[in-house]
Amino acid sequence: MACVITTLAVSGYRSLRDIVVGLGRLTVVTGPNGSGKSSLYRSLRLLADCAAGGVVGSLAREGGLQSVLWAGPETLGGARRGYAVEGTRRKGPVSLLLGYASDDFGYLIDLGLPIPQSESAFNRDPQVKRELIFSGEVARPGTVLVQRKGPTVSTRQGRGWSDLANGLSPAASMMTELADPQRAPEMLIVREQIRAWRFYDGFRVDADAPARRPQVGTRTEILSGDGHDLAAAIQTIFEVGDAAGLQDSVADAFDDSRVEVIWEGGLCEVAVRQPGMLRALRASELSDGTIRYLLLVAALHTPRPPELMVLNEPETSLHPELIAPLARLIASAARNTQVLVVTHSTALLDAMTEAAADTLPDEIVPITLRKDLGETHIEGQGLLTTPPWHWGTR
Repeated sequence: MACVITTLAVSGYRSLRDIVVGLGRLTVVTGPNGSGKSSLYRSLRLLADCAAGGVVGSLAREGGLQSVLWAGPETLGGARRGYAVEGTRRKGPVSLLLGYASDDFGYLIDLGLPIPQSESAFNRDPQVKRELIFSGEVARPGTVLVQRKGPTVSTRQGRGWSDLANGLSPAASMMTELADPQRAPEMLIVREQIRAWRFYDGFRVDADAPARRPQVGTRTEILSGDGHDLAAAIQTIFEVGDAAGLQDSVADAFDDSRVEVIWEGGLCEVAVRQPGMLRALRASELSDGTIRYLLLVAALHTPRPPELMVLNEPETSLHPELIAPLARLIASAARNTQVLVVTHSTALLDAMTEAAADTLPDEIVPITLRKDLGETHIEGQGLLTTPPWHWGTR
């Protein structure tokens, strides 16, 4: 496996007023409803959108920057001393900060609001105020390799700085606008690392779900986010991936059943052959839980493991008896790719801890979120156990 993301940091996003999360090869995020699990997941997707050029559009779909910002006061000192929380005029600039650090490079982006212009209808659109690419675990002056301040992007040149671009649009990230392999190879490396992240959540499994319908099949090494190419992805694993491991995962969950791909007139469809049955059951006949589990099998047995795979509530619609096989499936995949799981299920956490004990000793990181005065915290995290992080200033 390539680089491992060691730290995720978020400031000013929904209930994440200022949080720094240490990640491992297999990280499991749990917590009660409303504790901030979905906010942590969405913030990571926003970070990924920076490298794909979609962060501004993603924020707009969430209601705009003002709708996703931390809604509480800048400091909670008074509330912690027993005083009522009261609205005050913010002293600092409006800011949404996202960043991560890995074994090799890190990335940080600072999003804010534009200076209002009377003739513009886009005064609420978020703008990129600052971006950094750095080496090591913390963005300090001596570790920054590429920096963007306003419209100017510069790269380190010996002891000084050399401009890469001027006049960059405030609506665009430098990650999508620039490519200079000679003067800023780090930017290309980080961009491709982030673009390789994969997110799976909300697979449809109803009667009209795309995964249940026959589809035109082409070689599919990466399962799509909606799972419409499930059959093609499984066929690809049969041909160029770990077919035996895939079948083992299916048999582990469904009493020695096997998955098949039925081809008719250029269309392909997934099916499951169960012991004692005279024919394979086609996708339209399978239960919601069976289809969801097959989607997770295809995603986690990908022939092209990503830098990071994020699963949001993978246990949804699964029978309790499938929790242990799912845990073993995820733990097995984590040997080849970094996996982050966001889940309501403590049973899944316990099962993954047991499954990872043999294959990933000391590399599973359980994180429990809680909320205090509207702010998300990590249970048990203190000053000495919080990963190092430095946001810097505009």
